[in-house]
Amino acid sequence: MQRHMCKGKIHRATVTQAELDYVGSITIDELLMKAADIMPYEIVQVTSLRNATRWKTYALPAEAGTGKICLNGPPAHLFQPGDLVIILSMGMYEQEEAEKLIPRVVFVDEQNRITKVEEHHLIQNGEMNP
Repeated sequence: MQRHMCKGKIHRATVTQAELDYVGSITIDELLMKAADIMPYEIVQVTSLRNATRWKTYALPAEAGTGKICLNGPPAHLFQPGDLVIILSMGMYEQEEAEKLIPRVVFVDEQNRITKVEEHHLIQNGEMNP
């Protein structure tokens, strides 16, 4: 059996741009992508804290250190500059892989600069970590 797991999360990032006239995707500061283990063209889920909208799209890197979080294409109707969002990176894992997974949560400030990265070990001392 495979499990659909969260492998990385950017917590409460601030949307810096919304570009309707673009093919699609979300552009994310490359430093944030690396910290959250998100590859270019990987599918991510973006959730708005303002209106609970959830959108799945692919991630593209922005220049490192810019703090850029830009929703491109149709989601520009749903996400606006200044909105706080949660960006989740997910994967499918076999049971043995899931038990070894160490999801990362990336915390950012108002300019989307990394303030802290937490790693969550799912199994500790042979027991499931709550």
